[in-house]
Amino acid sequence: MAKVVLLGTLDTKGQEFQYIRDIITGAGLGTVTVDAGVKGSPYFTPDIDNAAVAEAGGTSLFELQAKDDRGLAMAVMTRGAAKVVSELYENGEVAGIISLGGSAGTTIGTTAMQALPVGVPKVMVSTLASGDTRPYVGVKDICMMYSVVDISGLNSLSRQILANAAHAVAGMVKGGAPPVAAEKPLLAATMFGVTTPCVTKAREYLEDQGYEVLVFHATGTGGQAMEDLIDAGFIKGVLDVTTTEWADELVGGVLAAGPHRLEAAGKAGIPQVVSVGALDMVNFGPMDTIPEKFKTRKFYPHNPTVTLMRTTQTECVELGKIISGKINAAKGPTALFLPLKGVSLIDVAGKPFYGPEEDAALFDTLRQTIDRNSVELIELDMDINDDEFALAMAKKLVSMLKQ
Repeated sequence: MAKVVLLGTLDTKGQEFQYIRDIITGAGLGTVTVDAGVKGSPYFTPDIDNAAVAEAGGTSLFELQAKDDRGLAMAVMTRGAAKVVSELYENGEVAGIISLGGSAGTTIGTTAMQALPVGVPKVMVSTLASGDTRPYVGVKDICMMYSVVDISGLNSLSRQILANAAHAVAGMVKGGAPPVAAEKPLLAATMFGVTTPCVTKAREYLEDQGYEVLVFHATGTGGQAMEDLIDAGFIKGVLDVTTTEWADELVGGVLAAGPHRLEAAGKAGIPQVVSVGALDMVNFGPMDTIPEKFKTRKFYPHNPTVTLMRTTQTECVELGKIISGKINAAKGPTALFLPLKGVSLIDVAGKPFYGPEEDAALFDTLRQTIDRNSVELIELDMDINDDEFALAMAKKLVSMLKQ
């Protein structure tokens, strides 16, 4: 029977884990406790002890205790916890997972959660949940709850927070997945606020053609999540309208997706239609967070927490080289669409980022570097959010899929 996994350091957080275990079992669910502590004795006897976790991580518990190296212990127990939880899932024993802790406990807990598929309920109560959670959440559906107070014993406040977390994971597990609709081929699309009209029009057309479209917000983790699902074999075709994450990767913005963005579809050999959506911008936080070296550049305040910076001609040349390099390597059918009148809602005549010279640098570089033997280049004299541009891309993807 699938159960809720309780993963953490039972030597230092055992009282708190016992508290949430009692709530979850009181809700009628079974539990599996996994101890990732190293030094002390567990507060209560776990179902899977720390020796087993250490062995799964490649080192004996005795050796970890003898070396007394916190960094080594963290690495081994993190690796071991992920392996133990993965094996439990493969054996059909995981209906959900909950963990709690500070920096070490959060690393151990979320690494194990990232080893589980999307859809498995995951709750992490953490002292770090009010900061930058990207390293912990990654591309998985991990719910992080801020502990407010340190996780150090039970008190009137921590009891309420831990109870909420326990009821949350219990409710997700008991609620179960929604009824599965008739299976349709899954497609992926990338969107930003400034390419929303394009992607919406294309999505509607693709859905009318019998496909299900997963739209990913091109915020760095969005692109990574899409590539992760492509690697896992879920996606049959890609409408990569919004490749803006590469602008952040190149220039140093806050929404980069890493150096492997725009590779997964090509490696998988699935059809992909690619465009240059929002390559006119690099993303930063509020104006006072922008690095000094960029202060003389052209900016646009998207909202109080997001400031956009216009890419230069030099940067657009580099972006063209990067994108052509990625799609030239594709093993499957690939088409590149260029919107000659603008790559975003604010890169059109009369709008703040209108830049015909910058766009020309991007387009010319792509024309010169694309391998015409493997990539079909399609240029349309309209902006990216024109309905006809969106439909042209969607129809090209459908034709590729049918072939």
